[in-house]
Amino acid sequence: MTDLLSEGGTLLRDGLVWAIYCRPGQEPQELEREVVIHRLTTGNFPPEFAEGEGWAWFHFDIVHTMSRHQIETIPSLPEEVRQVLTNLERSTRLESEGDIVFGALPAFDDTSTDDDRNVSTWRFALEPDLLLTTRRHPIPALGVVFHELKRGLVPRSPAKVVDRALLEFADTLRRDFARLDDQLDRAEDVLLMLDRDTDLGRMSGLLGMVRRRSTELRRVLAPVDRIFRDEELELPEWAEDDLKDRSHRQVHAALDDLLALQDRARSLQDELTSNQAEETNRRLYILTVGTILMLPATLVTGFFGMNTGGMFLTNGTWGTVDAGGLCLLIMMGTWFLLKVTRLL
Repeated sequence: MTDLLSEGGTLLRDGLVWAIYCRPGQEPQELEREVVIHRLTTGNFPPEFAEGEGWAWFHFDIVHTMSRHQIETIPSLPEEVRQVLTNLERSTRLESEGDIVFGALPAFDDTSTDDDRNVSTWRFALEPDLLLTTRRHPIPALGVVFHELKRGLVPRSPAKVVDRALLEFADTLRRDFARLDDQLDRAEDVLLMLDRDTDLGRMSGLLGMVRRRSTELRRVLAPVDRIFRDEELELPEWAEDDLKDRSHRQVHAALDDLLALQDRARSLQDELTSNQAEETNRRLYILTVGTILMLPATLVTGFFGMNTGGMFLTNGTWGTVDAGGLCLLIMMGTWFLLKVTRLL
């Protein structure tokens, strides 16, 4: 741990992005290298930090092997906790061991546009006086919480930082839901005012994009909801209210909104499929009627086109006119027959 921080204690290397000490009602204090090393090595802060209700937040970037090695060698953390903090998988989890709460939670990264954000994972280990977080990609939600702390909005427990990051994730999800819902509104307006110029293929692509994106978000959000609903999940009393209860409510509410969005998208997809089937049937109907009406003319022209002797109407001057009139007469008879039998 001796190479954890650079000189001065403000610019941190080997993956440590920031190290701050927070007290409710005060601005966070940046920690010197000796304090960080002492806390991670011994599991306790120096005596000068023992007074008052304070806690620290150490945030690591584990994109490099060296930074992951730093986490793996922290002596004050159990082996399982260190493995979770350095794990590169994107699965979510939430567990506790003694007085430590640890796990991996989803968040949007900043490597894509607002219309198609990628979902990443950040990991944490939580103690009454310490929050240790790791990530591979920059997580805007953690940055938002960090700047709130810098403005003096310091909660009494570091568990609320995790809850606040989840709330930011849920708020971003709701903004995505609102954008997808607007697209469904446009699709619904087009379906209600359906005319011959409506591009049903484009509408199908729009609804497909909404359903695909909502399915991706559901695959991220549903496991988190299951984690918080797990009856076997037992958190320390100091983290129960701030983390499990509050976070579960906001995650479950976001999942309900997502399920409602998916139900609406499916309903519009069914409506679109029905309209497409109706349009296909209408075109087949027109084609069938045209084919039936032209069938007598095809029969007449085929008959007179035979190269046989003794063909009537071949000697007269008005033979072509007579044959055309015969075609028209048979077509009108066919149309009348279809009307009488109510096939048209």
